[in-house]
Amino acid sequence: MTQPIVALWDRTPPILRGIGLMIVSSILFSAMHAAIRHVSTELPSYQIAFFRAFFGLVLFLPVAIRTRFGFLRTSRPWLHGLRALLNLCSMLAFFTALATTPIARVTALSFSAPIFMAVMSVVLLGERMRVRRWAATILGFIGALIIIRPGIVEIDSGSVLVLGSAAVWAACMIVIKILGRTESSMAITGYSNLLLSVMALVPAIMVWKNPSLDAWVWLAFIGTVGTLGQIAIAEALKQADATAVMPFDFLKLIWATAFGFVFFAELPDQYTWVGAAVIFSSGMYIAYRESQLSKNSRMASGSLSKKP
Repeated sequence: MTQPIVALWDRTPPILRGIGLMIVSSILFSAMHAAIRHVSTELPSYQIAFFRAFFGLVLFLPVAIRTRFGFLRTSRPWLHGLRALLNLCSMLAFFTALATTPIARVTALSFSAPIFMAVMSVVLLGERMRVRRWAATILGFIGALIIIRPGIVEIDSGSVLVLGSAAVWAACMIVIKILGRTESSMAITGYSNLLLSVMALVPAIMVWKNPSLDAWVWLAFIGTVGTLGQIAIAEALKQADATAVMPFDFLKLIWATAFGFVFFAELPDQYTWVGAAVIFSSGMYIAYRESQLSKNSRMASGSLSKKP
């Protein structure tokens, strides 16, 4: 049964594999967000975040055992610690927002992470941003303002938490980018799962409630689909360029809207759709420009290396 599926997968062009995996990841993350919203009626967000990290670690353990915990060998333990701390802060803010804010609104505002990352790359890494990328960045923040509409409607804490989560996640991505220069993907993933579980346990204990049987099922589901979603998106980016597959990440808003309507009777307003489209378009343009600049840089390096 599996052999025909594997054969079909091997015959599929890489770009279609990447698109398919990106679509799968968008469904998995949206399902995870809906499950978090559901179980948050029983358990505190901090406790849910711990189990998200814990079950992610459980899924990673077979890989760690098979590689004899080789990921633990690193020359940058403090940087791994910083990455885990930033990841935890982003997760806690995001999960808290999901408990009180419509899923589609949370999803729409979460698209702002690449915009924050573009600004931080300039400040922290010294990267250059020309006029068009600055314009795209400003447009992305305008998209967020369209959704929140400060001064017109009361700003809800959930929206502020999502934007804060996106900003912290952008900082986390900067750290991952720095780690990627010397560390393997296995080390980055392994340390993230391990340190997140340890760090998340502290705030979880402070608000601990014994989960019901139903909650245990949902917590395991959250940890499993969240980890599988991360694997799917990582593999999608290996199969094809980010500019080819990332547009399909916008499907998260479609699935989030569907889950929100079916399970929580939520429907996003037109401002959420318009703002999300503006934010996502801005993020896609920034990703496209980074891809083009990276490609031009590689071509220039290649031409120089060929000179006698």
